[in-house]
Amino acid sequence: MKISVRKGDTFWYYSQIFYIPIGLIVDSNPSLDPGALKIGAEVEIPGFTKERYTIKQGDTFWNLARQRNIHEDALLLLNQDTNPNTLNIGTIVYLPSRVVNPIVNGKQGYSSGVLEKDLKKLKEIYPFIKLNSIGESVLGKPVVEMRIGNGSKKVHMDASFHANEWITTSILMTFVNEYLLSLTNVKPIRGVQTMPVYNGVTMSIVPMVNPDGVDLVLKGPPSNMKDQLLEINNGSSDYTGWKANIRGVDLNNQFPAKWELEKERKEEKSPAPRDFPGYKPLSEPETIAMAELAKEEVFDRLLALHTQGKEFYWGYEGLEPPEAEKLAKDFERVSGYKSVRYVDSYAGYKDWYIKEFQKSAFTIELGKGINPLPLSQFDEIYRDTLGIFLVAVHRWY
Repeated sequence: MKISVRKGDTFWYYSQIFYIPIGLIVDSNPSLDPGALKIGAEVEIPGFTKERYTIKQGDTFWNLARQRNIHEDALLLLNQDTNPNTLNIGTIVYLPSRVVNPIVNGKQGYSSGVLEKDLKKLKEIYPFIKLNSIGESVLGKPVVEMRIGNGSKKVHMDASFHANEWITTSILMTFVNEYLLSLTNVKPIRGVQTMPVYNGVTMSIVPMVNPDGVDLVLKGPPSNMKDQLLEINNGSSDYTGWKANIRGVDLNNQFPAKWELEKERKEEKSPAPRDFPGYKPLSEPETIAMAELAKEEVFDRLLALHTQGKEFYWGYEGLEPPEAEKLAKDFERVSGYKSVRYVDSYAGYKDWYIKEFQKSAFTIELGKGINPLPLSQFDEIYRDTLGIFLVAVHRWY
């Protein structure tokens, strides 16, 4: 929500009348000097939208503010061209409306188009988040990273490496929305106060690593690729079992961590709906983007969301740090998921990350059943994994 600066206004004052932590206001306005706000400058107030309202008989700014439990001066800020003492019936004014409900609806087929709309809306309401395109898919769709927070500790989470595991994006975006609501409404999540997390931790979120593949599973093939994809899919027009990117490369078998071993033992030696690791590691634009992001940032912790199994993997060749075992015990405790240190599978993002940086990294297998998991499991999966998300961002040993 945008407002215009008046004489004497400060970020601190805005935080008082809107009940928003001042740090979120500062971070929502990076181009403004908090100590020298210029009259008429536009300021973003996070966690609010403007509501159009028509004045009725008996309305005053004072009683409108009282009815809606908002500060009267907040109304004056939004309606600086309106004389509060001479409100006429039918006059259009704007009321600040605090956002208290999520805008992300995870219980739907969560395509790249749905993600794009949700990211745009979240950015409008919560301008302190940062959106970056870290690369593009094969078909030119952006691989988007969201940054939340400004702390020195760095936690990365990603979803939908595999196309038919798109429910992981739904789950991750639902958590992001709950976290943002918690920040602007100063309400804890399961007892965890989130402003200290925001101030201490920078969260990196890549909600959809494989947008082309997700859209293929949910919406079918692009018209100009139908024949090509039909051939890769063994003549079947049913793409619900597709895991790979649009070129038939399994993105989570693409990383240089025993990639040669995976290449030799995989049955698939050419593009396929699943399990083909490519002709060389990091051949795909999506995996290149994820590797470059990791090299640039070197996150303290990494969570890669997959389905299914209600378990998680956290070791690679003994290179994982001591902290990883402590996190694994806490993840197991809060989620009920099985902790598995080593698994006979390599070349994944988690494997490569531990190999390269000796940092804590986890592959989380959400839910249980046959992929793609049905949305009827959404509530159970979210309940189980919310604790994992919270431990990852606030438990430091």
